[in-house]
Amino acid sequence: MSPSPQAASGGLLRMRDFRLLLAGAAAGQAGAQVTLVALPLVAVLELKAPAFQVGLLTAAETAAFLLIGLPAGAWVDRMRKLSLMIRADVVRSLAMASIPLAAIADVLTMVQLYAVALVVGVATVFFDVAHQSYLPQLLPREHLVAGNGALETVRSSAQVAGPGLGGGLVQLVGAHLAIVADAIGYAISAVFLLAIRRPESKPEPVPGASLRKDVGEGLRFVLGHPLLRVIAGTTGLGNFFTAMLMATQTVFLVRVLDLPPAAVGAMLSASAVGGLAGALCAGRLAGRFGQARVIWLSALVTGPFALLWPLSAAGAAAALFAVASGVVFFGAVVYNVAQVSFRQTLCPPRLLGRMNATLRFLMWGTLPLGALAGGAVADAYGARAALWICAIGFLVVPVPLLLSPLRRMRELPDPVHPEDDEPRPVAPDHDENVPVA
Repeated sequence: MSPSPQAASGGLLRMRDFRLLLAGAAAGQAGAQVTLVALPLVAVLELKAPAFQVGLLTAAETAAFLLIGLPAGAWVDRMRKLSLMIRADVVRSLAMASIPLAAIADVLTMVQLYAVALVVGVATVFFDVAHQSYLPQLLPREHLVAGNGALETVRSSAQVAGPGLGGGLVQLVGAHLAIVADAIGYAISAVFLLAIRRPESKPEPVPGASLRKDVGEGLRFVLGHPLLRVIAGTTGLGNFFTAMLMATQTVFLVRVLDLPPAAVGAMLSASAVGGLAGALCAGRLAGRFGQARVIWLSALVTGPFALLWPLSAAGAAAALFAVASGVVFFGAVVYNVAQVSFRQTLCPPRLLGRMNATLRFLMWGTLPLGALAGGAVADAYGARAALWICAIGFLVVPVPLLLSPLRRMRELPDPVHPEDDEPRPVAPDHDENVPVA
């Protein structure tokens, strides 16, 4: 009998290495969420950037998923995941630290912000693909939903505190100095990851393998599976409109709703509160409605609340923006926990890096395109017009899911590779108990 999500996550917390992975995720996410507020405010308040340049900055942060997303998976499958994550954290920490240093020297420009965003984006591609590929090595298959739920809870908790902290820091010390929190967060994450003891062998090279063949194998696996195809398409569409929101929300909140930095941080924390609630409820909702059904229900029920974004106004009506963000991101996190756990269960271990990278390319490759579109629309017609397009887009997102076989399913099918479906034994950490079903 499988453990409940709550019991499983409680058992996972008794595992030292998983606790360290969670702690590293918490540190890195906390700093990144401060930057979510601080970086665009550096552009808007300190460098007086127009809306299109702010959109371009958002695009630069995610461009790496489009530019190197596919080969990154093949490279990750040839490397030790843990050491790769540590190196990525170090690179991100140093890159973010360059912003306050340049600002103090009075040489900070938008060009440097674009460059830092690109470097951090490349490191994040490798970190994220390695992170999702490392978790199934750390946990047995039956605990992946609980493990992903715990990671989402940590991420969402950081999103609750991070933007508010970021807005407060910007108001207290200035946007460029608030970026220091991100550099410190990535450095602390690297320290926690260094403390993980679980040995990881380097993947054996495959005779005759090449980058082109490896990328092709990942593409064939994803595009050859009907459910993965529709999940990739749906998530890519949702991310396009999410990027439009991310590219325009700071401009809208500062220049249309006339909010100070602390209030901007509080508004962005609303989405994180919804995300945290989604992470806490995802396992329970999947158990009640079925993992397949939750994937499309989460998008269908919460998407219409996006219409409250462009309807928000100065004064009390600004709360509509927070309500919309909280509800929409509740659904997004429930959706993510269900579909990421399904992907990790479905895929044979040797293909995890390529599968995750292929899906990241298809899903996250739309982010820079959405950011550019959002910045261009906001520049030409205003930030509110961009939010209307974004809101209407969220109404369309669940359509591919409703037209797919998922609409008629309650639970997701078993893995298509039975030879890889045996649960992987997890060696006990040196002084910890392995959770039991």
